[in-house]
Amino acid sequence: MKRSLFFYFLIGVQFFALAQQSAGFTAQPVQFFDVKKIAATSVKNQAMTGTCWCFSTTSLVESDEIRKDNRSIDLSEMFTVRNIYIEKAKNYILRQGKAQFGEGGLGHDEIHAVTTYGAMPLEDYTGLINGATSYDHQKMFRSLKKYLDSVLSNQPISSAWLNGYTKILDQFMGAAPSHFNYDGKDYTPLSFAKDVLHFNANDYVSLTSFTHEPYYKPFILQVPDNFANGSFYNLPLNELIEVVTSAIEKGYSVSWDADVSNNGFRQDIGLALNLDDKKIYSTQAINPDMQEAPYSATIRQELYEDLTTQDDHLMHLTGIEKSKGGKTFFIVKNSWGKVGPYDGFINVSESYFAINTISIVVPKAALGKELLEKLGL
Repeated sequence: MKRSLFFYFLIGVQFFALAQQSAGFTAQPVQFFDVKKIAATSVKNQAMTGTCWCFSTTSLVESDEIRKDNRSIDLSEMFTVRNIYIEKAKNYILRQGKAQFGEGGLGHDEIHAVTTYGAMPLEDYTGLINGATSYDHQKMFRSLKKYLDSVLSNQPISSAWLNGYTKILDQFMGAAPSHFNYDGKDYTPLSFAKDVLHFNANDYVSLTSFTHEPYYKPFILQVPDNFANGSFYNLPLNELIEVVTSAIEKGYSVSWDADVSNNGFRQDIGLALNLDDKKIYSTQAINPDMQEAPYSATIRQELYEDLTTQDDHLMHLTGIEKSKGGKTFFIVKNSWGKVGPYDGFINVSESYFAINTISIVVPKAALGKELLEKLGL
């Protein structure tokens, strides 16, 4: 996640939306025709945090719970964020500060966290304290980073360093409960994940599409927020798009990691189109059926290697729809609050998805038998 750019972009989007609303201006929704919609929990707001990876993939797990058990549960994003911050700290210390330590992450971090630490309902741990109603991790992040660097400056380091680190998390997020009550029963986070969510990490697979690694093999995706060195199975671009389309048609949603720092991603009007970044488009000129820039595996590889396409932001794909002109769009649940004409959702064209995708996390059951065999799964 390009942290500074992403934060300025996020602030700008939210400020623009609020300014429009306060001035009495709102973008009018463009009509789309639903092909398939996946049930999802309500739109959340990550606010001033770089934790989109957790919001998007938590939403995926929530939709899976609706699909499996017909039960909607708002899960605590911040319980996962807290646990991953501890893992990042251990990694940073053992690598003597020569490792990525930031707010960002990838979808597999959520899958790993629920497996390792469990999960809990949002009402049992919001990560908000002292009456706060919105997340802001900027001061906390600076404090955590400063503390870790101070630990490393005095070697050999104290064996109690983690206690001090945890106290900072408690100060800004509050301590997480070890037990809680759900539906009249007592649970730990791990027993809740197992007995209520029926969660199994092996039910999910991480996929990507780049030409510098062999297809149908896993490789460690080279992006900054892959601090955990997670592996992703590599597919040809057309097959990656086909996996997502087929998954949604079968009733499975998808966690999506993409670049959104271009002029084609317009949360304010609810559209993401593959537009020429060298051109300036007026809002009135942008419509779902306008001509988009070409895409190919070669083009997306070039944009990845020259660092134009980076892992900016993760969101949740919850459906497919068609424009009036018959173009395919993915219905995407964002985590910037209920902004834009679709109350926090955005319509992403297939072309935008193709050129800007970094990776996805998808339920393994959505993959066809032939592809599973190719991947050795």
